[in-house]
Amino acid sequence: MADYTTRDILAMVFAFFLPPLGVFLIRGCHADLWINIALTILGYLPGIIHAFYLIYKDRVH
Repeated sequence: MADYTTRDILAMVFAFFLPPLGVFLIRGCHADLWINIALTILGYLPGIIHAFYLIYKDRVH
């Protein structure tokens, strides 16, 4: 089981309410942020799933 830091937990909380902000905290202003903005506009749930995936992926690697 991965030990989550305060940054990870804060990103998860922001990712639930405003997915692009959670992605920004983890990845910065790169392509992943713009992809997440597009997914959030297309549907709120895809934006959340993408944000949580990036947070998990950042934690595992």
